[in-house]
Amino acid sequence: MKLRILLPTCLLLASSALAPVLASAAEPVLRFAILGDGEPKPKAEFPGLAAAVGHVNHLTDTLDLNFVIGVGDIAHKGTELQYEAATPVLQRLSLPFYPIMGNEEHGSTVERYMTYAQRWNEGKAEIPGPSYVMEFERLAVVMASPDEGRDFNDQGVAWVRQQIQQLNPKPVLLVVHSAPAGIFPENADKGIHHPGFAEVSAQPNLIAMISSDLHMDMDRTEHSKQIDGVHYLHIPALERTKIPDEDHHVPMFRVLSVMDDDQVIVDTYQVGMDGPLQRHDYRFSLKR
Repeated sequence: MKLRILLPTCLLLASSALAPVLASAAEPVLRFAILGDGEPKPKAEFPGLAAAVGHVNHLTDTLDLNFVIGVGDIAHKGTELQYEAATPVLQRLSLPFYPIMGNEEHGSTVERYMTYAQRWNEGKAEIPGPSYVMEFERLAVVMASPDEGRDFNDQGVAWVRQQIQQLNPKPVLLVVHSAPAGIFPENADKGIHHPGFAEVSAQPNLIAMISSDLHMDMDRTEHSKQIDGVHYLHIPALERTKIPDEDHHVPMFRVLSVMDDDQVIVDTYQVGMDGPLQRHDYRFSLKR
């Protein structure tokens, strides 16, 4: 079942005292971290995810983060062993954790995923289903789990399109596990292939699409771009890098700050290092 969450207005308030690399007097109204693929291989060990959780908890004290988003692929092949190993790590997050499924979670059942998604958030948040909407004053975040593998079926595409249309003219950030195939030419064959998804990308209030899946090295790929009015943001994997090769892995995560002038600042943090990496700074407007 795919439901809507209306988050309390208290999440719209955030301190600007330590807002990173800001050149104007704009103040943040919403700020959240995004964690990429955590699934390890072959062992059920999560050192990158654990280090990122610690880093995010530390940032919460200085940046007033409101919540954390997960873009799927936490448990390799959806095994209970991997879910069990990841759960105490994610339970250490001090903030609510809003995840979606990835193709790895579809290695098992939606029911198993939902059981653990609730366990990750005990006492912090309720996850209503594999797909849902988080609506705020200035924007909405549509959290869209794939229906099978990394793709959507007819019903799934229709649901995503309907949510964005119903939110119009409010700007929308769409969180999917995989971007439409071809958006990132580094692996153009992998991604969403459903032909109807083109109508989703064409919605006039869709501002950005946030995805992971490809395990791209942020320093050697084009990870953030604008195509036909939509900003595509790649979230790097925490445990393994695959593109352009598997020889060099640096765990990173990203933080989005929505400002009161409708600008969105995307900061990238290397796990364990203070301050965002200026070379990966990316910004866009909520006004398409």
